[in-house]
This record gives sequence, structure tokens and C-alpha cells, in this order.
Amino acid sequence: MPKRLVTVLAGLCALLVAACAPGAQNAQRPAQDADRPVRTDVAALGPVTLTVWDQEVRGGQNEQMQRLNDAFQRRYPNVTIKRESRSFEDLSTTLRLAISGNEAPDVVQANNGRAEMGAFVAANQLLSLEPWAKAYGWNERFPASVKRYSSYTADGKKFGEGNLYGLPQVGEVVGIYYNQAELDRLGIAAPRTWADFEAALAKAKAAGAVPLQLGNVEKWPALHVLGTVQDQLVPAEQIGALAFGRSGASWTTPENLAAARKVADWARSGYFNQGVNGTDNNQAWQAFSRGEAVFMIGGSWLAADLAPAMGPKVRFIAPPPPAGRAVAATGGTGLPFAITAGSKQPDAAAAYLDFVTNPDAMKVLTETGNLPVVNTAAQTPPAGLSHDVFAAFAQVTAPNAALLPYLDYATPTMSDTMGAALQDLLGGARTPEQFLDAVQADYSAFVTKNG
Repeated sequence: MPKRLVTVLAGLCALLVAACAPGAQNAQRPAQDADRPVRTDVAALGPVTLTVWDQEVRGGQNEQMQRLNDAFQRRYPNVTIKRESRSFEDLSTTLRLAISGNEAPDVVQANNGRAEMGAFVAANQLLSLEPWAKAYGWNERFPASVKRYSSYTADGKKFGEGNLYGLPQVGEVVGIYYNQAELDRLGIAAPRTWADFEAALAKAKAAGAVPLQLGNVEKWPALHVLGTVQDQLVPAEQIGALAFGRSGASWTTPENLAAARKVADWARSGYFNQGVNGTDNNQAWQAFSRGEAVFMIGGSWLAADLAPAMGPKVRFIAPPPPAGRAVAATGGTGLPFAITAGSKQPDAAAAYLDFVTNPDAMKVLTETGNLPVVNTAAQTPPAGLSHDVFAAFAQVTAPNAALLPYLDYATPTMSDTMGAALQDLLGGARTPEQFLDAVQADYSAFVTKNG
């Protein structure tokens, strides 16, 4: 999740749609018919080369893609997969140009947010998956709570509803990692409530330890910290409305102010490591893995790196809620796989999407240390950190719990706006009120324009 960052370039392109929209040939491309006939007999398609762009470059992420690609080609010998795997940041900066050209890849992983998937839908650069959803039964495979993260209206204006434009493989949850050895050394019990967690931060600080590790050069990591605090203090329905950019929602509420003040209080109290805005995310989790902090708020995708580095010392929990409140956490899905409008083999591409997200694929994801977005309860994860992550995801997706959207989904430019404002908040250059005013200005401008 690194996966949730939307680059400044992408945000600017979304604003300057005339400049960054597809080339002339794509501007003429007609809207795709959601009821188009489809072919599911891949063998009958003849020799096919599928170009697939993904960002599954790390450890178990790369392993599961290699295994699934090999299995797909064994099943369909007539298909050759040409895979291009890029880092999340590289994919974000190159994908827009790639899918607007005449030689667009067939399958791409596109960030769910408005600056990428939303803009691509509006520019008619992605195919609606509705015809294949009917043919392959994806509406039964994926619950509505998952599909909303890859759904837009055909004009790209409304997020979380409309047509399906992507299929995810993995689930994501932002929770709290802790170093059990450090807790034991400091005589601190693993937190069971939000009050326990805050008391543990204070006790760790008093003992001379670093309570919370954070690297925020990229700006998006602090969004996860704010989101985790917000999830405990703000009604879930209010967060959902804000994250999906609904009109009538507001950032300048007493509950959001309490969340912003809490993050500012943590920074002022010295709960974070020094130089958070000059430390990148990789440096942060590596420092945590070396025992340089007691806790770290981060996404489930870090588990594959932390488990081999820390062994049984590292644990993971969903954010423990305040007493009497349901469990709530930021999260959703990994980057979904989508079919470009320029694909010359959309039916083969759809078969590929089906293959890498089917129940057998979910088993492969589990075996390679990833978190399946569906069929999670049917899997048997390894003991230790992987088991913790599966348990946390099951906890926040249970009835009456809340898995809440990423905050940068709200507008095409929210990642940069909120990221910069949070850097100022952490550094003491903005008050919580000024932070919310900056975020609200971005939000109001978008909602007014978007209708």
C-alpha cells in the first residue's frame, strides 16, 4: 500500500485533464458497451500475447505473480504473458502515458483513487468489466464491500458505485505492529483498548524508548496514522462519506478536529522518532525491525518484510477501539487489475483477471505470505505474524466492524494536499484547525466541481 500513494504528477494531470487526457486517437475511442458479447474459451482465441503491468515487486508479492503467471500459461499454452513489473511509484508515474498510446498494455494494476482509476474511466481508457463479471460470476465471488473499491460511474465522477473496472487480489488493513521483546523489556502489556494503547505510548516515552516509528518523506504514511486515529474518534459513516468524496460531508467537524489534535499531541509529546518528515517509509520499517521503536502504525503489506527480519518478536493487531466502540481500521484492497481500452485481446485479459483472483489463486497468495481479499476465512496462514494479519483482517471485516476507505480517495489531489498539510502538522508549522481548513478547501473545491 505504499499502495495508496497518488503522485503529485497524477494529481496535476487530473486537474489539467485537457493536457493530460489521452492522445487524439484515444479521444476518439467510443464508450464501451457494458453488454458486449464475450468469449470465455481462451484456447479458441488462437495465439495470444498478453502484456501485463503490475507492481508486485517485493518478496511474496513477486512470487505469487510468477507462480500464477506460470500456471495460467500451462493451462492456456496459446497465451504468452509479457510481464512488466514496476515499483508502485514508477507504475504511478508511467501508467498514464502508457495506456494513452497505441501500444497500451492489456492488463494493468491501477490505483483505485480518483487521480488514476477515476481519471482513466473518465477518459475512457479502461473497459467496464460488467460483461465478464456476468460471464465469470465475479458478482458472486466479490462482495459489494470489495467491489465498491473498484467501481465508478461511467463518467468517472462517482466513486464506490456504478460499473466494476478492476479486480483486486489482496486485502489490506492498516493496524499496529509492536515489538513483543520491547514490551516485555518495558513491562508493558499488549494493548486491548485505545486507552491501553495511548497509555503504552506514554509509558514507553517515559522509559526513554521511541513509542512510534514513522517515515513520512513520501507524505502518505502519515495519512495512515491520521486515519487510524480518526477511525477511533469519528463515526464510520462520516469517514466513508469523506473518503468517497460525497457532497454534504465536511472535514471541519469536532470529531475530525479531535483526531487532528491527537496526532499533533503525539508529535508534540515526542512519541514519534526524530525527523519523521526526513525519513522514508522503507527506512522507518527497517528501523522498527531493528528494535528502534516499540510500535509502528502500518499496512498489512509490510508483514512479508517484517516477519523474516524480526521472527517471533513482531506482532500485529487491528487498532484496539475505545471501550464500547466497534473495531474500525483503514484498509480495503490492493491495487486492482484492470483491462485497458486499448487491449487487443480483452477476452484473454478477462480470463487472466479471473485466473489470478479465483479461489485457487487465493491459496497461492496465502502460501506466499499475502492476504487474500476473498476466501480469507478458508485459508490456513502460517503461525506468527501472518496469522495475526489474517486475524486482524477477519476482525475488521466482521459484521458490526468497519473497514474504512483510504483518505486520499476523496479527491484527485487529496494525497498531495493532505500529505503536505500533515507534514506541517507533525512539524508544528500548522495548527490542527489550519490543517483541517487546508483539507476542507481541497474537498469543497472538488465536490462543487464534481457535482
